[in-house]
Amino acid sequence: MSDIAKGAWPELGFADWSETCTALHLWTQILGKYRLAHTPWVNHSWHATLYVTPRGLTTGPVHEAEGCLTLTLDLVDHQFVAETDGNSRETFALKPMPIATFHEQVAKAVKALGGTFDIHGAPNEVPDPTPFAQDTAERPYDAEAVARYHRALLHIVPVFEHFRTSFLGKVSPVHLFWGALDLAVTRFSGRRAPLHPAGIPHLPDDVAQEAYSHEVSSAGFWPGGNGVEEPMFYAYAYPTADGFADYPVKPEAAYFDKDLGEFLLPYNAVQRSDDPRGTLMAFLQSTYEAAADTGDWDRDALECSLGKPRVPRPVDRD
Repeated sequence: MSDIAKGAWPELGFADWSETCTALHLWTQILGKYRLAHTPWVNHSWHATLYVTPRGLTTGPVHEAEGCLTLTLDLVDHQFVAETDGNSRETFALKPMPIATFHEQVAKAVKALGGTFDIHGAPNEVPDPTPFAQDTAERPYDAEAVARYHRALLHIVPVFEHFRTSFLGKVSPVHLFWGALDLAVTRFSGRRAPLHPAGIPHLPDDVAQEAYSHEVSSAGFWPGGNGVEEPMFYAYAYPTADGFADYPVKPEAAYFDKDLGEFLLPYNAVQRSDDPRGTLMAFLQSTYEAAADTGDWDRDALECSLGKPRVPRPVDRD
């Protein structure tokens, strides 16, 4: 039986694998940009995200004119895998290498399968972005740390998925945004939001403003970096209503970060609790309530009970 089945949440730091995490982040951007280049725009950039699988992180099916491709970072066997609908396959090992080398090998694999590799060639949402093809510094790859991160994601995703079921309004999939390497799930009030000020470094303003076109309550997880040097769960609202920052949330280890404008909960507080799933669910629910109550959402119309396997949701027939 796997560690996931046993319920063992892995220890997860950041300092000990921060350079590997940076490399992994840039690798996910290259995969995500391939999907972005070939997929019609879906609201809030949902067409561009990656997904967590038992093997790692994947684009899912990308439909080009000549066929369907999937690009995957296999974080179990530590391989890049490109596959087509015709059962053709290209792989190479994930190991220490420059970003330029990874970029070149992905392009070569896609082209070998008959695909078109014409991505935007520079990272987004990172400070001082170096174009992928020019990033020739050697990058480390700590396979053990990457495997722990993947196992953590496999524990987090089902909690996010279960939380998602108790909302009747518009709600996003559970997906990984490669811009900031954050796993996220987002609920919507159904109302338009004020125009977002944008200004996110190295992200087009129209992308940011389309992403926040409607009122949201969003929660997620990122492995660390950019001033928060540990793995962290987060939750925020846009727009942020008066009283949001002072709303009482759970668990006790959660707090509001004024600089980020978000509630934060250290991953280790969840991992080391007696009930990690329950602790994380409490954070997701209470921070959503903070957004909904202070933002005057119509909770009676938007909410329902948590979903259960093979049990259809009751329909109000009045």
